[in-house]
Amino acid sequence: MDLTKINQQIESRQDELLDLVKKLVAFETPAPPARNTRDAQNFVADFLRPLDFDIDRWALYDNDDIVVGAKVGDPTYQSLIINGHMDVAALNPDERWTFKPFEAVVCDDQIIGRGVSDMKGGLATALFALKILHDENIILPGKVLFESVIGEEVGEAGTKSTIEHGYSADFALVTDSSDLEIQGQGGVITGWVTIKSDKTYHDGLRREMIHAGGGLRAASAIEKMAKLIIGLQELERDWAVNKIYPGFPAGTNTINPAVIEGGRNAAFVADEARLWLTVHFYPNETYQSVTQEIESFVTRLSEADPWLRDHLPTFEWGGHSMIEDRGEIFPALEVNEKHPAVKTLLNAHLAAFKTKTKVSVSTSVTDGGWFGDAHIPAAIYGPGDLRHAHAVDESISITRLVQYSQSVAQFIVDWTNTKKE
Repeated sequence: MDLTKINQQIESRQDELLDLVKKLVAFETPAPPARNTRDAQNFVADFLRPLDFDIDRWALYDNDDIVVGAKVGDPTYQSLIINGHMDVAALNPDERWTFKPFEAVVCDDQIIGRGVSDMKGGLATALFALKILHDENIILPGKVLFESVIGEEVGEAGTKSTIEHGYSADFALVTDSSDLEIQGQGGVITGWVTIKSDKTYHDGLRREMIHAGGGLRAASAIEKMAKLIIGLQELERDWAVNKIYPGFPAGTNTINPAVIEGGRNAAFVADEARLWLTVHFYPNETYQSVTQEIESFVTRLSEADPWLRDHLPTFEWGGHSMIEDRGEIFPALEVNEKHPAVKTLLNAHLAAFKTKTKVSVSTSVTDGGWFGDAHIPAAIYGPGDLRHAHAVDESISITRLVQYSQSVAQFIVDWTNTKKE
């Protein structure tokens, strides 16, 4: 469909787009601390209602709501999810911004403010595209869902919650930072490995544990955990040598021993140690498969140790929130370049930017993985650039926002006007 008039409207009304970005930035929604998005989500709901979207909303946490706007369509046409998160990266007290982070300002071709790149710019441009299409009476035969979720910055799976509430479509467009490439992603999962002794010993008994003839079969859980850490380095190196995925440098799949906790105080031999891992894996893997691989490896290593084989480590994987339970899951997402929606998106980008973009993989993680986990075809495609995301004086190009809005408008129209085979 020729959207020349739509593109002209988006360009001529770009001040409205910038005003929308500024309004979203003005809602202070950093995570952590989180629990601060309700007013922003009220704004999104109020924006969508006049565009003929029915609104569903629920609280994932207190004062952190999820909003889904639904425009019912003909089931014989392709349906679409447009997805993004309202939370933004936290601010550190020592950050020196040129301007106030939550009062977005325009400087030349840039708009500066916390979240403009990650990812309120993407949210605003998608909302703006929908408004222009509505104002110009463009018919969208297929169902459209607009999802404004929370918690992405701290592993709180707002997008997973939308899936659990039954929201699905033939394709999901995640408008998170991708530098205008069409991206999949690897996955991330955190986990805890725990070693625990069934007995506790005074520090004065250490000699009997470690020297010849001591006769006390006991061990420091911290020292045994060090042995497992060294073993995990061997597994990590094996992954780097034997696992590859196009677009990722070899060894991107890492096992990071991020935090270690253990012991009571200096008068005791440590009877417990806990290791917090962060595991990165490739798009063709699942968090279930990689955690099983780690568990199997660590268990075999422990069974070869005279003390650990009677005190095998235990594992806890994932979590619902880095704030609430110190854990998170970001499933991986593979993009099928041959999927008709991906081809449609490539063409929409070409029409708006007059240059081709590419299908690639993100070095970061987004909520897009939850669509992959639910077997909903999806791609990450957003105007933000990771070099500016989370940065001091976070910024995004105004020209890019306008052209991205034109691209998204074209994609929405073309995809929802596509008949199912």
